[in-house]
Amino acid sequence: MAQPKEKKDEQAASITDDNSQEKKCEQRPFGSFLINLFRCDGGGGTAEGGGVEKQASLDTNLYLYQEELEDRPQVSTLLNSLANYSNTIPAPTDPDQAKPGGGGAAGAGGARMGTLIGVFLPCIQNIFGVILFIRLTWVVGTAGALCGFLIVLTCCCVTMLTAISMSAIATNGVVPAGGSYFMISRSLGPEFGGAVGMLFYTGTTLAAAMYIVGAVEIVITYMAPWLSIFGDFTKDAEIMYNNFRVYGTGLLIIMSLIVYVGVTFVNKFATVALACVIFSIIAVYVGIAVNFQGNDKLFMCVLGERLLKDIPLENCTKEIGSPLWDVFCEDPINMRGCDSYFENNNVSRVRGIKGLASGTFFNNIDNGFLELGQFIAQTKRPEVIENLSGRTYNQVYADITTSFTILIGIFFPSVTGIMAGSNRSGDLADAQLSIPRGTIAAIATTSTVYLSTVLLFAGTVDNLLLRDKFGQSIGGKLVVANIAWPNEWVILIGSFLSTLGAGLQSLTGAPRLLQAIAKDGIIPFLQPFAVSSSRGEPTRALILTVCICQCGVLLGNVDILAPLLSMFFLMCYGFVNLACALQTLLRTPNWRPRFKFYHWSLSLFGLSLCISVMFMTSWFYALIAMGMAGLIYKYIEYRGAEKEWGDGIRGLALSAARFSLLRLEEGPPHTKNWRPQVLILCKPDTELNPKYKKLLAFASQLKGGKGLNIGAAVYPGDYVPNVTDVIAVKDNLKKAMEKEKVKGFADVLATADVPEGISHVVQTIGLGGLKPNTVILGWPNGWSKARHAHSWANFLQTVRTVSAARMALLVPKGILAFPESTEKVSGFIDVWWIVHDGGLLMLLPFLLRQHRTWKNCKLRIFTVAQLEDNSIQMKKDLKLFLYHLRIEAEVQVIEMMDSDISAYTYERTLVMEQRNQMLRELRLNKKESQGVVQNLVDFNPDALTEEKLPLVQAIVDSHHGTDAKAASKVRFTEPGAGSEEGEAPAEAGDAPSSKTGSPLPSHKAEKEAEAAKEEAVKAAEANASSNKSVTVDEGNVKRMHTAVKLNEVIVNKSHEAQLVILNLPGPPKDSSPERESNYMDFLEVLTEGLEKVLMVRGGGREVITIYS
Repeated sequence: MAQPKEKKDEQAASITDDNSQEKKCEQRPFGSFLINLFRCDGGGGTAEGGGVEKQASLDTNLYLYQEELEDRPQVSTLLNSLANYSNTIPAPTDPDQAKPGGGGAAGAGGARMGTLIGVFLPCIQNIFGVILFIRLTWVVGTAGALCGFLIVLTCCCVTMLTAISMSAIATNGVVPAGGSYFMISRSLGPEFGGAVGMLFYTGTTLAAAMYIVGAVEIVITYMAPWLSIFGDFTKDAEIMYNNFRVYGTGLLIIMSLIVYVGVTFVNKFATVALACVIFSIIAVYVGIAVNFQGNDKLFMCVLGERLLKDIPLENCTKEIGSPLWDVFCEDPINMRGCDSYFENNNVSRVRGIKGLASGTFFNNIDNGFLELGQFIAQTKRPEVIENLSGRTYNQVYADITTSFTILIGIFFPSVTGIMAGSNRSGDLADAQLSIPRGTIAAIATTSTVYLSTVLLFAGTVDNLLLRDKFGQSIGGKLVVANIAWPNEWVILIGSFLSTLGAGLQSLTGAPRLLQAIAKDGIIPFLQPFAVSSSRGEPTRALILTVCICQCGVLLGNVDILAPLLSMFFLMCYGFVNLACALQTLLRTPNWRPRFKFYHWSLSLFGLSLCISVMFMTSWFYALIAMGMAGLIYKYIEYRGAEKEWGDGIRGLALSAARFSLLRLEEGPPHTKNWRPQVLILCKPDTELNPKYKKLLAFASQLKGGKGLNIGAAVYPGDYVPNVTDVIAVKDNLKKAMEKEKVKGFADVLATADVPEGISHVVQTIGLGGLKPNTVILGWPNGWSKARHAHSWANFLQTVRTVSAARMALLVPKGILAFPESTEKVSGFIDVWWIVHDGGLLMLLPFLLRQHRTWKNCKLRIFTVAQLEDNSIQMKKDLKLFLYHLRIEAEVQVIEMMDSDISAYTYERTLVMEQRNQMLRELRLNKKESQGVVQNLVDFNPDALTEEKLPLVQAIVDSHHGTDAKAASKVRFTEPGAGSEEGEAPAEAGDAPSSKTGSPLPSHKAEKEAEAAKEEAVKAAEANASSNKSVTVDEGNVKRMHTAVKLNEVIVNKSHEAQLVILNLPGPPKDSSPERESNYMDFLEVLTEGLEKVLMVRGGGREVITIYS
């Protein structure tokens, strides 16, 4: 049936949109790809009407999972999307060669290389480098055949072990291009990844500098010495290095322009460079075979046992009048003033290329390590190698100090380049098969070549010629080139072109690596280098790379550059081994590499070998590389890397945490190890934010950001319908903790019963031995004004729960007056030590004074002496106790004499009893009860006469001698902040607050409440004048007497203190509303007239000790 034209157009548009969207998805990183699966795939629909049939099939076959499929992919959709997923980073391409009309898209997926072309040959090209041609013979001659073989074997073992670890990582899923940076960052996390990525970038850039200096050395020293612009470099090494700096700078500029203008040329030239390397190595092997019996092309002039330079072979004679007399004598005509060694030794001609049949191998077994300035000679006798005359004449001498470890650093760059295959994983047909095979085969091949050439060079070339680094004894010729067949120019041209190719590859790869790091966004100051030019090239990164490379070129010496860049590569290889070892030991579920021939012990051995080689080569350079990595790591950590790549360090942290938790579970901590692990109970307000953030500030001041801190909130309501609000409360609590610098965790519990929820939090929060031992609970400021008994019942139930859990309890009263963490206060912190409760009262002020807010406060400790106590002896004992505790404080002992119970005490107790009885007898509803309670306890600011003051406040002011018309600091209620004073209780122990607020009472309700108030006041005043209507409990009178007497003393001594810390009396065992209300009254009376109070109740164990 024909479809309308509009329908066909819509389908065509849909197909076009799907295709464009699919292209976007192919370039999306794998993590975000799965998250946004439906956005990319369009829900799995197909074009040309297939979506209708699929939906019909879904309705019949998978209708049970219809709701699940709204936000979760169908299996067929997932598999189809994964099959079309391309997780590659574009290789260097020339944007000018892109074909118009979409030709570039066709070629995007065309390059699917195998193991030989994609991995083996690129690794061969990158591993064989300039060191092979210009330094390997010198390394063999200086170290000897045995040590030279060991040097090469050590370096090859490092790369082979690293390749095994890299193969395991590379086959553990799809690894994007980027080499060691991507493997390490995705295995060890952004901090390690960023640090090692920058080291890898620096090493690659310095490698480019080494290749450039090496190429210039080949040209200036062996191909065209006449190009020297500073004179004869054979006489002075600095002249040679200055030539390298000047020509190296020019060559760097040319190569940078080539990389900037045409990447295609670089890619094509890589094939030429690879061919040159292979042909050169073949020429060396053929030349060694051809020269089995040696040849007479190269002869050296030797004075005694010392090697001479710049002496033509025909002049190598000591006959009178020969040029040697002009060199070694001040008066050659009369043969006076000659060098003593020249006078006592004859000269001889020694063949340089002796051949394998000569047996010279045995002469090259021992090492020839020398100090700077010592002469190169056939023996190591001091009188032969030491420069006793102070002049070098034409004798060849060591230009650097050599040792086994130094030679390792110089040679190690020859074995780098093993990441070339993994860098091309996006272009491989089967990366998980090709990378292990190609890389390990390349390392095995190059290692075989290196190890065999060490032995062959030692068996073919004379020891003196091997140790002549620049071939000065044979007229400035390259030793390897003169071994090769058929001509030395095969090696000279081949080594020069291969070195240029390696340098171009480094200059091409380093900027792209820097751009990849910058695009990851883990190092903010690199963000400018994430930008590409209009041609798609990382121009900014290339400029920075050229600048760093120029610094390396200015060093001008391969022997300095080689150990330096060795450090950076060794750090990278070490971290690759660490990543593999960690993943294997931690046995993470996602660690399932296809490459099975690995073991954690091999990776750890590779890691230890990398570190050992680093410090053997140069402890100074090793510390520089490690320091650089450490600085970058801490910088990324400080700036807060927000990347989550499922790294192994998180798994290591989990394993360490599990081990530590199991250790903590073995038993309770010793008193010396006790520290407050704080649970902060925070109540959310109507905006879902912590209502009193100063509780968090106080916790931060107490803990100094250390130890365990858990901020917990109880959300009133069921979890499922309010899950969004619960998440919002948790997020806001986290932000508040971060703002107050409370390092810890946030958690929220949703429950319809708030007191039970708090009880559950106190009982279950924490894990194993890492559980809070101290609870910070806010004081219910408006408990006496609340409409119901929940205000103090919740608070008291929490106090009982904390006590039952044997946890310490801190109740700050007047929290609004507590200082912010940014403030500094000075004055006194007064501790009122009424009863011994584990020593927590002594420990808290010490901890507070560690914070800058309380640092300037002095500590005063007050204790109470009864009539039968010796107050003088108590003071001495307390001072001695504090001395042993190492706590400095002023000590005062307050004598509390027995006295009759005052009328004020009776009055306060009577009012308390009257309120309880009236509420019982009248059985008022909530509104009337609120009216009565408010009338009894509120202070009416509009009433300025004694007759109109509320009864309780009048009694308080009368007792303290306060003018009724003046504002009194002694308030029965907590000094709140503005309108919040009359709200429901403020902290976690309070009744849940409504998010919409309480509705205003109607006019009729106001009249009823006013009438109830008047009636209650008349009844209260009548009962106050007659003791017959209310029976006063004797125990309550005594408790009130204690509260009143202590309050009088505390207010008298500590009314100007910045903080008063005192014992919190235990809650009543009787949970009746009357007893609980009375308990709250006692606490109010105890703390009247004090602005900032911290009431403390210990957990029933000692927390401070006098022992070390």
